[in-house]
Amino acid sequence: MNQRRCITASSTVEDILAHNRSFVEQREFERYATDKYPDKKLAIVSCMDTRLTELLAAALGLKNGDAKIIKVAGGEVSHPFGSVMRSLLIAVCELGVEDVMVVAHTNCGAQHMSGASMVENMKRLGVSPERIEFARHCGIDFDHWLAGFGDTEEAVRKSVDMVRKHPVMPPHVRVGGYVMDSKTGELTAIC
Repeated sequence: MNQRRCITASSTVEDILAHNRSFVEQREFERYATDKYPDKKLAIVSCMDTRLTELLAAALGLKNGDAKIIKVAGGEVSHPFGSVMRSLLIAVCELGVEDVMVVAHTNCGAQHMSGASMVENMKRLGVSPERIEFARHCGIDFDHWLAGFGDTEEAVRKSVDMVRKHPVMPPHVRVGGYVMDSKTGELTAIC
């Protein structure tokens, strides 16, 4: 059995940990105080793109505590029983969410991904061909699992449809789909 070594933190992580210690010591956390229930009864599925880290909340006028924000590559709800759908169901059934926004964005890096190029990158980064074949043996279809989505608006429609028609999503939940401009934050309603 291959065991992975524990790797020491990079200087970036060390800097983050030092900042965290200061943040706690200076009690800067107090201005972010809220509880687990989203004040606006809103959940947002959006892309993990770094351009949206602050832009998304700022463009939507959200502050800490307003919404549950689920970040995932491409902003897609790609599997009816995957972690994104699980998070949405928890947000609705346990935390009082009534509105869901699926927010993709322009010029998304996940849009034109290819399973084959991802596998090549894995190899280049040190993943052995044996591990890749083992994943395939376990049923992983890299071309499907790691594929991009091509048409952003169609990907948003599919995600919205998956949430709206989910067999255990309560019927009162409102679901809308949008594309955000990655530079300006402007939203365009898709569905």
